[in-house]
Parts: sequence; C-alpha cells; structure tokens
Amino acid sequence: MMAQRSKIAIVDDERSMRVQLESLLAGNEYELALFESGMALLAKLSELDPDLIILDLMMPEIDGFEVCRQVKAQPQFQHIPIILVTVLDASKALVEGLEAGADDFIQKPVSRLELRARVRSMLRIKKQYDELEAMLKMREELSNMIVHDMSSSIVSVQLNATLMQEKQVDEEQKERIDSILMAADRLDEFVNDMLMLAKMEQSKLRIHPTMTHIQQLILDAEKHFKIIAQSRGIELKLELPKMQLKMELDANLFRRVLANLLSNALQYSPEGTTVTVKLEILPPDQKGHHLRLQVIDEGPGIPEAYRKRIFEKFEVVELKKKGVAQIGLGLTFCKLAVDAHCGKIYVAPNRPNGSMFIVEI
Repeated sequence: MMAQRSKIAIVDDERSMRVQLESLLAGNEYELALFESGMALLAKLSELDPDLIILDLMMPEIDGFEVCRQVKAQPQFQHIPIILVTVLDASKALVEGLEAGADDFIQKPVSRLELRARVRSMLRIKKQYDELEAMLKMREELSNMIVHDMSSSIVSVQLNATLMQEKQVDEEQKERIDSILMAADRLDEFVNDMLMLAKMEQSKLRIHPTMTHIQQLILDAEKHFKIIAQSRGIELKLELPKMQLKMELDANLFRRVLANLLSNALQYSPEGTTVTVKLEILPPDQKGHHLRLQVIDEGPGIPEAYRKRIFEKFEVVELKKKGVAQIGLGLTFCKLAVDAHCGKIYVAPNRPNGSMFIVEI
C-alpha cells in the first residue's frame, strides 16, 4: 500500500518562482498546490489542510508576515509548519518571521538540496505532532469509555446497598451500609465531574439558566451532607440571609459546584471542627456579581503559593506530589461551571486554620 503523500502549499506572486519551487520538489513524495497570493491561500486553507506551507515574503495585498500571522491565529492551523522564502536580509527577516509564527527560513536563490532538507525536517516535525495528537485522542476516548463503564458499576453498588438498607438490619449493619452508600455517592460525583469536565472542554455542555431559589439549593445540600458531617464528628453550619435570593442560573451545575465544595471541605476537616456555608447578597455595584457563596472549613488550609493553581487540572498531579490537600478535578469542574456563569471562584485563608472557597456570581 502506497504511503499517503504530504500536502505542500507553495505561495509566491511570481509564476516563475512557483514553477521553480515546484520543480525542485517534483517527485512522488509530495502533493503540491500552487497559489499566486496569500489571500488565495487563506481562502483555500480549510479545504486543502496542508502539511507544510512554503511562503514568499514580499507579495502584494498582504505580505508573508501577515499571512503567517493569520494562519497561526487559527487554532486548527497553528500546527502547520511555515517556511519563509525571501531576498531580504536574513537576520532581519528571521526575527520578524519568527515573531509572526514562521517555523523556518530560506533565502533566494533557493538551493535544491537545502530546500528539500528543510522540507523533510518540517514534515518530520508535523508527522510527530500528528502522531501525538492521534495518541492523545485515543487516550481520551479510552478514558471516557472507562468512566462510562465505571458509572454502570457504581449504579449497581448504589442499588444493591439501597435494597439492603430497606431490609430490617441491626444498627451496626445500617452504619456500614450508610458508609457504602456515601462512598458510592462520592465516587459517582467524581465520575460525573469527569464526564461533565470533558463535555465542557469540548464545548458540548449547554448552560440552561432558570430562575433558581439559592437558599433552597443550599438547604437541600445540607440534608445530604449533614449525615456525612455527623459521621465524622463535624458540625455543618449555615449562615443564610433572611431575604430570599433568586437568580437566573443553571441549577444543576450550581448544585454540583456546592456539592463539590462541601464534599471537599468535609473530607479534609478534622473531627470536632466546623464547616460553614455562608451566603451573602452583594450590592449591585460590585462588578455585576449578585451573590457570594462561601464554604469555610477549619482544615489544614492551602499555602498562598498554590491558591491560584488548584483550579487548573494540569496542576493537580504536581500539587498532589507536593502534599497539597483539598485539590482534585472537582475544583477544576467548579471553575469551569462558575466561568460559564460569568462569575469567579477563588480560595482565601480562614484564620487561624482552614480555607474559604468563595464563589461570586
């Protein structure tokens, strides 16, 4: 089976130069497409999807620097290598070309050996990029498959534990079943966070704002987490305003944000401490935010150096290695959900011990 040929776009306003570059690269290795201007290339870029662009620098309408900038400004084309070809002073063109996003540079008159060597080098880099992208995509699809399979197992655990709970059991068995259900619920939340996180990053998640009673969401969460708090010897305390607060937001997403923050606080709080959920109505002149939700714990706290990093998923592994508590994908999900509501989430120290996770929407 013949290997797929690499697609190369040659862009030069002089026909003789296009023909010369075409002849220097002639053979069975490459599929060549010739363009008389940068505008012509940009118009056909999506359709052609080249593996490499050989671009003249001095052209009418828009020069090679601007073509380079426009190509690299589009995420789907940023990985395409660009070789600039010019008669200009090499050092000056090189600096400006690299700033515009070019990957390599060759001076006129063009040597056949040099051109083919640089083309092979750039195509090798492009091939490595494509292979890495394919591997990452396959790994992501495998991860999603595993998460979906985990969901089925968790549902089975929850169902069987619930059926056991409905039968007459002694107090000790009841406590153990409650522990199984709590652990299953926690794992279910984690799996759902992973699924929702993937969908949000792929722009597949749709926000559905409705008029939502904020205090009631908090009261509903308290019913669930109060059992967990009591089992760990932690007091769960609410501080809610008397004035009823209703807002247009995605109730399901906000409920998950609250659940993640509460679960996180309870997991890392020592026995005999208090976790407080505090809701405030903000004055309308404060940057457009109308509510401030705080989940306050008396746990180990988060060092100042890490407070801005704990919401980024690529920081989680590194911070875990350093022994930083209260981090995980749940916080990344919270940030994406809050950002989707044009709000902000951050963490501050709770004096003398603990953390305050703050959401403003």
